[in-house]
Amino acid sequence: MSRPALRAVVADDQALVRTGFGMILAADGIEVTAEAADGAEAVAAVRRTRPDVVLMDIRMPRMDGIEATRRILADGQDSTRVIILTTYDLDHYVYAALTVGASGFLLKDVSPEHLVAAVRLVQSGDALLAPSITRRLIERFALREEPATTVHRELSGLTPRELEVLRLLATGLSNAELAERLFLSPTTVKTHIGRILSKLDLRDRVQAVVLAYETGLIVPEGGT
Repeated sequence: MSRPALRAVVADDQALVRTGFGMILAADGIEVTAEAADGAEAVAAVRRTRPDVVLMDIRMPRMDGIEATRRILADGQDSTRVIILTTYDLDHYVYAALTVGASGFLLKDVSPEHLVAAVRLVQSGDALLAPSITRRLIERFALREEPATTVHRELSGLTPRELEVLRLLATGLSNAELAERLFLSPTTVKTHIGRILSKLDLRDRVQAVVLAYETGLIVPEGGT
């Protein structure tokens, strides 16, 4: 049985970027349902075509990619994943986009192979970023003010083991590394992470890492 067609929207204010990315995706059998030149067009395109993945530029006229991402995910588009397109990997706008629900980011000079692989990875429900990169980004931009003095009330629903998994997840460990550290099977680790995401109503592990830092469960290096 052939796999169902994957659908994508490409949002960027540069026509050459939209065309180039669209051609790369189409060559791999990914249907580009719409292109958008700004955030407002992106929101409208997602509402109209219900894609699996959106490639979203950050800096666009009328409405930027952060606000567009927030609106798309606030619409209840649970099956739509957003990948942020950026020029610099430690851009503070990327962090802002992750906090509103983006599933990761790509540099605009990404190779065609990596672009296609990233879109398929995110569509399958995984977060795009390696946890260590996510942590590095968050440590730079999270908790600019005083850290939270108490753990977020939502975390009270986690078991001690789930809190331990979340702490280690936020330090940048992969599932295999978590399994080795906790003397658990990879399947058990995956189950714990799934329960954490479900209990905290999070989309993916990127959001879990963000929450761990923003609630003070984890303090960035150099923090108090």
